[in-house]
Amino acid sequence: MTLQHEHPIDADAVEQARGAVPSADETARLAGLLSVMADPLRLRIVFALDETEELCVGDLALALDVSEDAAGYALRLLRAAGLVVTRKHGRVVYNRLSPDFPEPLLHYCLRELIKITA
Repeated sequence: MTLQHEHPIDADAVEQARGAVPSADETARLAGLLSVMADPLRLRIVFALDETEELCVGDLALALDVSEDAAGYALRLLRAAGLVVTRKHGRVVYNRLSPDFPEPLLHYCLRELIKITA
């Protein structure tokens, strides 16, 4: 949908913004990913997995002082979003951050956001 105005104040800036802004589909996917990350427990799981490399759901629940059900549900959502992957060893399933997890998101953006919200 393109809206037409009678006269843009700065036509060059309008074109520059139009060319730089991601598409509606791209921003919808990004918003979906950010909504998955917008949960305190899921964020804590991401930080815990970054620190330890991998944990089973029981150990993760103990580390975060939450129930295994809560940790398991959060892990399912993180796996569905492609942020966490699993490795099975016997009957134990280990969870780790996906190799595709955007490292700058964790190591810069999220930690900086924690600082500015303190």
